[in-house]
Amino acid sequence: MKTDICAISNDKSTYNAIFAEVEKSAQYNKLEKNQALHLRLLAEELVSMLPELLEIGSGEFWIENNGMDFELHASIKSKSISVFERDNIISVSSSGKNAAAKGILSKIKLVAENMLVDFIDVSKMGAENGWYDFYDMGSGAETMYVNSWSLNSYKENVENNTEEWDELEKSIIANIADDVIVGVKGKNVDIIIKKKFH
Repeated sequence: MKTDICAISNDKSTYNAIFAEVEKSAQYNKLEKNQALHLRLLAEELVSMLPELLEIGSGEFWIENNGMDFELHASIKSKSISVFERDNIISVSSSGKNAAAKGILSKIKLVAENMLVDFIDVSKMGAENGWYDFYDMGSGAETMYVNSWSLNSYKENVENNTEEWDELEKSIIANIADDVIVGVKGKNVDIIIKKKFH
C-alpha cells in the first residue's frame, strides 16, 4: 500500500503533512502504540535532514508498506547547480562545512547532498576527492539506482572503527531502522528508510 504523496519544500509547514501521513498509515495498518512511535521517530529523523537538502531541490514524501514491512520515502529533485553553487549552499548549513560530518544523520545528509549535484560534476569530484570511495558509492545497494549508499553497508565498513561505531550506537535511526538507502536516479535522489515490524 502507498500513502498519498506529499509535496515538501523548505516551508516547514509542509513537514506537518509528513507526520499526518505517518499517523494515518499507523492507524490504517493497526500498528501498536510502540510501533507507531518508532515510525514517527524515523519520520522525525528524516525531517531533520530535509532543510539543507531542500535548498538544493524540491521534494516529495510518501510511505509504502507490504504487510508489516514499511518504507518511508523522500524523493528530492535536484535543481541544476554546479559544484561551486552546492558548496555555497553547504556553507550556510548548520555545520558550515561538509568535510567532517559528525553523527550518522549528518553522514546520510552529506551523501544525499553530494548526489544532488549534477552527476557529471559529482563523478569528476569523487575521483579526485575520494568521497565516492569513503561513502561506499557505486556498490549497488539497490539495483534500481545508478549509485547508492546503504546504512547496513556503512555499518559493516565501520565495525572496527570505535569512534564511528559509537556514533552508530547513539543514533536513533541506526538503532530503529532496518536499513537506510540513499540512491540517485537521474536528477532525483531518494532516501528510503526501511522498517519491518514483527
